[in-house]
Amino acid sequence: MATIVLVIHIILALALVGIILIQKSEGGGLGIGGSGGGGFMTARGTTNLLTRTTAIIAGMFIVTSLTLGIIASRNRSPDRNFIEQAIKPVDAPAVPVEIPSIGPKTIEPVAPAAPAQPAVPMAK
Repeated sequence: MATIVLVIHIILALALVGIILIQKSEGGGLGIGGSGGGGFMTARGTTNLLTRTTAIIAGMFIVTSLTLGIIASRNRSPDRNFIEQAIKPVDAPAVPVEIPSIGPKTIEPVAPAAPAQPAVPMAK
């Protein structure tokens, strides 16, 4: 059910973008829909058709958005929040794992090294 609504939602989104882009705006836009339409419809009739089509597709887009939200909320368990639902707890292993003990280590202080002496005496 959710997949069908999601596919319809994506198709409506693409159709809405396309319808909006072909409308003639004050800035020009693509300006395809604002012309006379080859004598088929007047400029005013084309504008009204595109405006109504935009409103219908936008309404259907909103309905599919709400439907997807309702479907998503039904799949969520009410006793866990989003974070707890996203991070699934890891089950403890059936047999405890033993880590070998290395034992305590003693760290002895290191004496500072003496300054290096040149191997060959320097000539004057």
